[in-house]
Amino acid sequence: MKKLTLLLLMMIVSSAICAQKQVVLKAGTIIPLAASQTVKAADVSEGDMVNFYVLRDVNVDGVCVIPKGTLAKGKVTQARKSSVAGTKGRLTIEISSLLQDNGEPIYFSNTVARFYGKNRTPGVVVATVFVWPLIFIPGSKAVMPEGYEVHATVAANTTISVK
Repeated sequence: MKKLTLLLLMMIVSSAICAQKQVVLKAGTIIPLAASQTVKAADVSEGDMVNFYVLRDVNVDGVCVIPKGTLAKGKVTQARKSSVAGTKGRLTIEISSLLQDNGEPIYFSNTVARFYGKNRTPGVVVATVFVWPLIFIPGSKAVMPEGYEVHATVAANTTISVK
């Protein structure tokens, strides 16, 4: 009987030690992200993945639930390089989620980064009237610089296990 009691006591103590605290990351929480590299619309294609990282620890009830440096992936949804007749470049990246250390995702709502080059079409068209080769002047490129900050919004309440 003593062995059974001792065994039960050890199981209770070990489960208490290994127990993880559950916290809820609420919908609407802002997660600060930054681009990990420069991305040019001319160098990527729609569907390519782009890396972002968390800028600061995200805490809930005094517990760090998303550590600084956690990787988030963005997907290029529009990539148009600048072209002749002054047409501007366009780049759109959608960041839908990040993965926690345990592999579980945290989903974001409406987190999109958009970049546009400068449209030079009116000037090029007017100049072309006088000198026709000017039609080949492109608009400016769409570029997301390294370190560009994006504020992702958590889409739904997410339960996170922390030690």
